[in-house]
Amino acid sequence: MSKQQQAMPITEQQKQQFDQEGYLIVRGLFSETEIEEMKATFSGLHAQGTIPNCFRAVPPEEAGGDMLKVYPRMMHPHRINEAAKSYMLDPRVMDVLSGLFGEEAYAAQSMFYFKPPGARGQALHQDNFYLKVEPGTCIAAWTAVDPSDEENGGIQLVPKTNALGIECPHEADSAVSFSKEEVTVPEGLQAIPARLQAGDVLFFNGSLIHGSYPNTSKDRFRRSFICHYTGISTTKIGKYYNPLYTRDGEALDMTWNEESGPCGSEFPEAQGPH
Repeated sequence: MSKQQQAMPITEQQKQQFDQEGYLIVRGLFSETEIEEMKATFSGLHAQGTIPNCFRAVPPEEAGGDMLKVYPRMMHPHRINEAAKSYMLDPRVMDVLSGLFGEEAYAAQSMFYFKPPGARGQALHQDNFYLKVEPGTCIAAWTAVDPSDEENGGIQLVPKTNALGIECPHEADSAVSFSKEEVTVPEGLQAIPARLQAGDVLFFNGSLIHGSYPNTSKDRFRRSFICHYTGISTTKIGKYYNPLYTRDGEALDMTWNEESGPCGSEFPEAQGPH
């Protein structure tokens, strides 16, 4: 994708919604052609079977019925693939983030989810429980590579929970969630579906409670490219997210945040990358 794409500044109304509700959807940020390019990039990586420190896929006959072993999420693909890095640092995404942060943004993480039919979801959680950004929090940019809705396990959001601190989780139901931590929805609030078309990008605050249910469709993938970012005023981040990147692709080492966080070390799995 060209670095000369048109900038995507946000309006005052969009900034106000993000600050109040904790999320913002930018429709059609990526074109149909760009989405097809993303699909080809990550399908090509998946065809390799295993890339150390990124993913390990197994044949269906060895997966024991777990489709997430056949199509595992890819962790930090920007570290091993230049196209993935260019998607993470797309200037339109970075411009929206700068407007939301109120300052320039650094990129900290990229992931790609295939979420095939039958795959489990991810229990409700908060991203900064894992990233441990200080001061402030992170922002996610969640790009829909396929249409995303309730049937194929689309993302669910709990509006206004961006105003909360980090909520300590309990153990999730492994029958419906591949992740082990789950946060309870606060009284008086509820999760709502974020229905997205391919090319839409959902931005949300690192304290916003969110997650997804299993993909119950018969033949629909719910592919998504997800990145996390910080503002340039960040001084600490969890060690699994170093180095951070400027919009020009310069790698920057950040001080590790080695604190266990407000929830202690009860969930050792949370000490790895999110």
